Amino acid sequence: MQHHTVIEPFRIKVVEPIRMTSTEEREIRLQEAHFNPFLLHSEDVLIDLLTDSGTSAMSAEQWAAIMRGDESYAGATSWLRLEKVIQDLTGCPYVLPTHQGRAAEHLLYTRIGGQGKIFFSNTLFDTTRANIEYSGATGIDLPAPESRDAGQWYPFKGNLDTTRLEAGIRESGPENVAAVILTVTNNSGGGQPVSMANAREVAAICRRYGVRFILDACRIAENAWFIHQREPGMSAMTCREIAQEMFRLADGCIMSAKKDALVNMGGFLALKDLELALQCRTVLIITEGYSTYGGLSGRDMEAMAQGLEEVFHHDYLHYRIHSTAYLEEKLIDMGIPMIQPAGGHAVYIDAGALYPHLPPHLYPGQALVCELYRLGGIRCCEIGSVMFGRYDQDGKLVPATRELVRLAIPRRVYTQSHMDYVIETFGGVLNRRDKVKGLRIDWEPPFLRHFTARFEEVPHS
Repeated sequence: MQHHTVIEPFRIKVVEPIRMTSTEEREIRLQEAHFNPFLLHSEDVLIDLLTDSGTSAMSAEQWAAIMRGDESYAGATSWLRLEKVIQDLTGCPYVLPTHQGRAAEHLLYTRIGGQGKIFFSNTLFDTTRANIEYSGATGIDLPAPESRDAGQWYPFKGNLDTTRLEAGIRESGPENVAAVILTVTNNSGGGQPVSMANAREVAAICRRYGVRFILDACRIAENAWFIHQREPGMSAMTCREIAQEMFRLADGCIMSAKKDALVNMGGFLALKDLELALQCRTVLIITEGYSTYGGLSGRDMEAMAQGLEEVFHHDYLHYRIHSTAYLEEKLIDMGIPMIQPAGGHAVYIDAGALYPHLPPHLYPGQALVCELYRLGGIRCCEIGSVMFGRYDQDGKLVPATRELVRLAIPRRVYTQSHMDYVIETFGGVLNRRDKVKGLRIDWEPPFLRHFTARFEEVPHS
């Protein structure tokens, strides 16, 4: 018998209680957090969709692996196991463990970046861009033209525009291009996947001009699933084989293991260039820890090694992608404007279209994340002009391309009834859409302002 209901391919044997809160209490907590969900206490959140990073539920095998953790300072057996798993997966001989992905970004991009250097990408995420700009370099996004139409279905909206890439390399001069970074899936672009054909074309251009090609692979398994399902000629390969093929195209990779390695902490930088790896290793030892643990405990490395194997299981990926699509389909049916199709780890709401009465300088995305918490205790993340807006020389806001809100779904944490609750909350959002107030920034830091900025509500005219 063919079943159409996609069930979770696991049983739940440990539960964590959720403290139920009232609308009145949440309004108080929201004001105390200065209308920034990052400043909320987790105990005051009912359903936490702020990020899928480090929020996964680990498996019984991962917890068992933790008990095998070798906490030796140097050359631990846990490190040797992790190193082998990463080498087999990526094809990179030189592996540097880090406590999370942004530490790996800092190691690499501050080494190869600097004043006058340029990084091209399909779309840089916030911490990636921050590390690049911190070095003095410039990051330039070159998303595929298809990504501009939020409501149009296209199989690989996360692709990099290779025509603009080649033109950009020529104009800048290959010697000034620090690297081309291909992010899979394209998080800032709506969690959209990148095709194998696009990765091959990017690799070919990089080879032609002698430019370094780096894969940002934190959601490589989810990207591989989309390739397996959507790209002609790829269905005969397993998702792991697809990932290995994509890794082979690159000169190195960075991975936040807090996503597709199914762990709560960890990351790595893997390279094929020995000289560059040695430079990064020196800084790793200074800033993170010895080169065979890099800020991680042995048990962290054991869990990561196990997770890198589990994440490619067919049943898991089938459930993961379909459960995200379930949320997307229900919201579309309600008339919620969003990026289509859904990515693997999140759905992206077009807050600018939802709140047309709020211009970018009143931050409609931030208004929506506050509204979702107010009405349902749901925490999520703005990916619009708060995160990516900047100021011109006159202090005027240059808004982001889109005013998005990301609902990132932790792996193996929430059930369908939790998602049904989220959907129900959006019904309340629609009922109040014309009454929602905009926000202005009351205080912000110089970098990554969305994490700690404080806001005030302002009435719209």
